[in-house]
Amino acid sequence: MLHNFGSINLDHFYRVPHLVRPGETLAGHDYRVGLGGKGANQSLAMARAGGKVRHWGRLGRHDAWAKELLEQAGVDTDSIALVDEPGGHAIIQVDDHGENAILLFPGANHGFSEAGLSELIEAADPGDWLLAQNECNALAKALELAHARGLNIAFNPAPMTEDVAALPLELCRLLFVNRGEAEELTGLPEGAAASELLDALTERLPDTETVLTLGGEGAWYQHGETRLFQPPLPVTPRDTTAAGDTFIGYYLAARQAELPVETCLARAATAAAIGVQRLGATESIPELADVEALLEQDT
Repeated sequence: MLHNFGSINLDHFYRVPHLVRPGETLAGHDYRVGLGGKGANQSLAMARAGGKVRHWGRLGRHDAWAKELLEQAGVDTDSIALVDEPGGHAIIQVDDHGENAILLFPGANHGFSEAGLSELIEAADPGDWLLAQNECNALAKALELAHARGLNIAFNPAPMTEDVAALPLELCRLLFVNRGEAEELTGLPEGAAASELLDALTERLPDTETVLTLGGEGAWYQHGETRLFQPPLPVTPRDTTAAGDTFIGYYLAARQAELPVETCLARAATAAAIGVQRLGATESIPELADVEALLEQDT
């Protein structure tokens, strides 16, 4: 089982000609509300990919429909607490080139107590996986407790903040980072080559498996002396909002099924490529049948 200690947000999407500039008032030409949050996105992606995932989250009681959507997708929602405080939400601009800008209010996602986390982690079996992102509070404590319990930790430091550098990242078995996150963690300048980023990450976390995602430049996996490359798929993106979350969920589902790393990368990259051609966050995450059909076309 994989336990996802993750955020649940309501995403307010605005389609705009370009991302709003400081001091500018801009009219949008589309608006939608949907389920989002990096945690929820990754849980839903993993479930759609055929994985077994239990979500640990907190959600405003009046937004219970979001919990129902996760459950309908196959996510175990028994550990999602409905609370009276405001839930997390995001204001998402998506421009005509598929780029996005996001304003995030954490809300209930920042209401975890150490006692509550301890209870969740003690209920997990040693050898299970814990997945975490950087949208919930008490993250350092969660990583420490999970490691002490014997859980395998997968971590995605998104959204990247200065606090991530102080986390006990050496406890992680698997790290997912994009280019910007890798540059922040390693101190390398913007535009550093993938090989430089991978070398620096290995030096900092020699025992941690790393997946480096580079969008239109593909993705890399490394662990020890092993380094594997996943070429990019030629697509024209419409909306990149949940691309990284889709990649992570599909990768972990394939990993849970004990598939080779090359297959994990291929499934994840294909799912993300399908997703960026669709609008929305959870709405863009494909079903496993769609991913397998596209992979069969390419073989």
